[in-house]
Amino acid sequence: QVQLVESGGGLVQAGGSLRLSCVASGRTFSTYGMGWFRQAPGKEREFVAAVSWSGDSTHYADSVKGRFTISRDNAKNTVYLQMNSLKPEDTAVYYCAAAEIPAKIANEYAYWGQGTQVTVSS
Repeated sequence: QVQLVESGGGLVQAGGSLRLSCVASGRTFSTYGMGWFRQAPGKEREFVAAVSWSGDSTHYADSVKGRFTISRDNAKNTVYLQMNSLKPEDTAVYYCAAAEIPAKIANEYAYWGQGTQVTVSS
């Protein structure tokens, strides 16, 4: 069992930056791939980024590539999402999730956090 708690969301102006954190409970965090997803009002949950258990492999949605960076610190049981050059269309609730193999499909993830709101004003 893995429990995930996100933090770091907030209100930021377009062009600004935020760093999201997701702290996991449980000793097996380092064996899981981790992903970030987001869901805007009236839209489906969409993949943002994923990182392998070791941190060596990362994947990004085209919409965030070059602006967002996913990373993890297994010693701290934490995964991060650094978001730069934010746009109003990045506004959403952001969720972190854990899976045995990181994927771009939400159904592949067994554990989810409660989400953190990110709002980007124009």
